[in-house]
Amino acid sequence: MDKQVSIKHLPYDSITVAPSLLAADFSRLADELKAVEDAGAELLHLDIMDGHLVPNISFGPPVIKALRKHCRLPFDTHLMITDPLKYLKAFADSGSDGITFHIECGNDPNQVIDEIHNLGMTAGITLKPGTPASAVIPFLDRVDLVLVMSVEPGFGGQSFMPGMMPKVTELRHAIRACGRPVHLQIDGGIDEKTVFTAAEAGAAMMVAGTAVFRHPQGPAEAVRRLRAANSVLKV
Repeated sequence: MDKQVSIKHLPYDSITVAPSLLAADFSRLADELKAVEDAGAELLHLDIMDGHLVPNISFGPPVIKALRKHCRLPFDTHLMITDPLKYLKAFADSGSDGITFHIECGNDPNQVIDEIHNLGMTAGITLKPGTPASAVIPFLDRVDLVLVMSVEPGFGGQSFMPGMMPKVTELRHAIRACGRPVHLQIDGGIDEKTVFTAAEAGAAMMVAGTAVFRHPQGPAEAVRRLRAANSVLKV
């Protein structure tokens, strides 16, 4: 199935929405994917957990490969695993368009970034709530995306951590200073209210699970309400 656009070519200066698959109904994934695609979401966020770097296990390349047949959205794959280098090719072959890995993983970040790019994917880097922005700022000249976790990674449906907003703002300033187009993404407790706080701090790419897949008025209304934060976005 043809994909719509590279993650690298999505807008940097307006709200984009990445529904998180963890909140979908896994008994009817094809229908769920069609719903968020029809709703106008720009990409699909896939959380991969190994039960080691984070305290949960989700799914892997075979599921992504099956999903790829039913969705044209770019696949934004977040690897919450300790050894991403070992699995990058498997995720590339399964249909991932971008890989985001944790600075806290056991691999050399530069080596991971090189291999992601060598496999033809966009490279993202992320950090847990307890890790300072300074840990990832040295890599802004090499990555395509930075993800700020506004919950402790491992489980969906957690409450938004407003204490992460100074980190978002620090990274937004650093991205401006580096002079390169780098997506600033946020994940954790994002809904139609917290999205305004995140956007005002400088995040533009919103990962939202429950707020999209389980919105009482459907995904299209959820996406519309998230995009309303364009009114306060600071990039």
